[in-house]
Formats: sequence, structure tokens, C-alpha cells
Amino acid sequence: MTPEDRVRALGFWSGQPKIEPLPGARTTLKFVVTDPSGRYVVRLGQDIPEHLVMRWNERSLTEAAGYAGISPMLRHAEPGVIVTDFIPSAALTKADLHDPATLREAVELVGRVHRDLSRRITGPVLTFWVFHVLRSYASVLGQQGSPHMMKLPMLMTEAMRLEEAVGEIALVLGHNDLLPQNIIRDEGGRLWLVNWEYGGFNAPSFDLGGLASNSGLPEEAEAEMLALYLGRTPGQDWIRSYRAMKCASLLREAMWSMVSEITSEVDFDYDAYTGETLARFHVALDDWNLT
Repeated sequence: MTPEDRVRALGFWSGQPKIEPLPGARTTLKFVVTDPSGRYVVRLGQDIPEHLVMRWNERSLTEAAGYAGISPMLRHAEPGVIVTDFIPSAALTKADLHDPATLREAVELVGRVHRDLSRRITGPVLTFWVFHVLRSYASVLGQQGSPHMMKLPMLMTEAMRLEEAVGEIALVLGHNDLLPQNIIRDEGGRLWLVNWEYGGFNAPSFDLGGLASNSGLPEEAEAEMLALYLGRTPGQDWIRSYRAMKCASLLREAMWSMVSEITSEVDFDYDAYTGETLARFHVALDDWNLT
């Protein structure tokens, strides 16, 4: 059965569905589907244990975020399938987040996740502690004979240093995958978050560091982002902990790509992405070492 046949066979449709592929997937297949009742986004994907992705967790967070007005509403789910409302929109780009007004809106949205969704969510939810993720990735890479195995001792030594530097945290519900394209702007100008594969309880600084690094924020814009989120200028101890977590978020992205190189069937240039994100990690790590 093709992915399109899988979508077509869902019992959710009220008539013959029109199915259009949605490009840009890195771990799931996505489609925009139109039937007489409306337009929807369909995500197809099984659990990905090597990435600690569990679809029941994604479903729970997608549903809660929809009721909170943070994400499109969940309309249907079954094993391997999530159907949400389609919102006519455009995904943000790095350049969009360099605009002060857009950055402010994005920070407000992240704050709503950390405050409102943390209080709203009930039942089983995963914890996404990045240093546990890194240790798990190192295990998978070792077992699978990754070409990056020689790098692992150094990378994991740095990860231990970063975890110690992060120190105590305030636990919140996080999105944990704040790539610009996971923030969309609808036709009325409102921002929404999509794709909750990696959602779970985490430190606020992980989302903030991911937003800054994935958007390539200049230093002044990053400082403004932190002040907006905290409602004050952060102290040096907080900044050092934040920068350690930002390094960890970049290392996680690099090791995510290393694992995907040997496990994923998605058509994506993981080799190039590993090199790019690993280089960014080393730049951030050098900056952190100088603080």
C-alpha cells in the first residue's frame, strides 16, 4: 500500500479525498487532503525509537496544543496517522525571525507553550532531557557502526561538561524542535506551532537556544529574545547556563542527523546536514568556553 493509499483508506473522510504531498518532511510523510468537509494535514509516521519519538506522545501534545489555540486542532488519529486542520499559512524562515516584531511574536508563542500548555497537559507525557537523548544517540551510533564513531568520545565528554554547566532547571512542557519551518503564519498574521514529534518536559532554555541557533539570530537579537522571554535582563550565571544548553541543542541536532544517516529512508541530505550542524556546534562551544 502506498502512502497515498494509506491516507485514502482512512475512515475519516466524508467523500473522495484529494491528496497533495506536502514537501519538507525529514521524519514523516505529510499531505494536504481536501474532502467535502474541509482541508486537513495528514502526517504518516510510526514510532522512531532511535530518536525517542513515540506517536502516542505526539498525539497527546498535538491535541492539547490545539485546544490551547497554539496549534491546528487534532481531528483524527490512529496508529501511525495524525490528522489536523489545514491552516492556510506560510512557514517562517530564518530571515523572518530576524524581524523584531516577528521575533517578539515567536517568543510570546513559546512562552504560552511553557506556561499555558504545561498547566493544561494531563496524563502520560515524555520528558525530553537533551543529555539523555545524546547518550542514547551515542549508544545507537556505536551499535550501528556509524562512520562518526571516532568523534563520539570527544563529543560525549563535552556533553558531560555542558550538562554540569546547565545546572538546576525549571521543568516546563517544551516543543523541543523550534526550527523556523515549525512556526507558521496564517493569512491573518497569527503564528502557530506545528509538529510535536519531540515535545515533552524540558528546560525552557532548550527551546530558547534552539530558536536562536536554528534561526541564526545575531547577538543583539538573541539578547532581546532572552529579555522578552524572562521579562528582564538575565544575569551572567543564567546566561552561562543558557549558552551551555544552546550548545547541547546544536549537538543534539548534529547527532540526530548522524543517526538519521544510517536509519532514515527519507530523501534528505543528512551527510551535509551533519557537517553543517556539527560546525555550528563547535563555533557555539568555542564561544561558550570563552565566557
